[in-house]
Amino acid sequence: MTTPPEPTVLSPALFMSGAVSKETNEINAVIKELVTNGPDPWSMSAAEARAMRERGEGPFPAAPVSERAVDLEIEGPGGPLNIHIIAPEGGPANARGVYLHLHGGGWVFGGANQQDSLLERLADTCGLACLSVEYRLAPEHAYPAGPDDCEAAALWLVANAGQFSDGPLFIGGESAGAHLSAVTLLRLKEKYGMTPFKGANLTFGCFDLGMTPSMRAFGDTGPTLSTRDVTHFVDRFIPDGSDLRMPDISPLFGDLGAMPEALFVVGTRDGLLDDTLFMHGRWMAAGNKAELGVYPGGGHGFIAFPGMLAEKALAQIERFFLRLL
Repeated sequence: MTTPPEPTVLSPALFMSGAVSKETNEINAVIKELVTNGPDPWSMSAAEARAMRERGEGPFPAAPVSERAVDLEIEGPGGPLNIHIIAPEGGPANARGVYLHLHGGGWVFGGANQQDSLLERLADTCGLACLSVEYRLAPEHAYPAGPDDCEAAALWLVANAGQFSDGPLFIGGESAGAHLSAVTLLRLKEKYGMTPFKGANLTFGCFDLGMTPSMRAFGDTGPTLSTRDVTHFVDRFIPDGSDLRMPDISPLFGDLGAMPEALFVVGTRDGLLDDTLFMHGRWMAAGNKAELGVYPGGGHGFIAFPGMLAEKALAQIERFFLRLL
């Protein structure tokens, strides 16, 4: 069994001791330049901005679709719901567990097939059958459409997991995907009395849509995800007049008892830093096990960019899964 790493301790020294590597600073500078000089996604329609992202125009590189991925349609609350599946080499017969993945993109952008490289890696290094959910996006489908789709996918997986593996179930995602994972866990517990997932991989998530102090103060210091961006995302996702402290919208305010063991990963140059720190603390205070990885200089989405910082974070994620398998 792999020994889990010691959690990183966040302290002022982490910011002031020169702990950010030269490579990380250089990567952040390139990303910031791409964001500054690239097209403004909020100056166009959501469909146009999604197409731009798929082409790799902007800070995030184009995501190649896995040649071994297959797609499956299930019945969702809004009609057919696509599940994008990447199994370990050799197929589901070699899977040691199942990972229900919820993609990021601020509930507005992204897609189930846009993180295939990450899911292929987890399939091969951890033996996971990875199922990514093509949940409905805002503003065309505002809250609660996306969370409803994720809930439906989780319930379907609980009933059909044997198609993929007899091993444990995991849930997780990045950014909005981490938020949707936490919301899904709360819904399963509160609506159905279920805690079917053994672990939750919650990577730089947004857990308070009213904005934590770090997100409010972040501005456009970058390299990615400014305060303005989060404001636009929330405005498109959440209908006017909604209570942003409702746990189904901001899971930081939920009853977090009886949650699975979780891994929280975030970088120190991410406006959502407080979201991770606060949620990690509340997760443990509610009596759950939780591991924390805080990566010096990492911006929002940093695991998508090549470099040692991303490699260290991805290795921690792999160790988390392997320890629980």
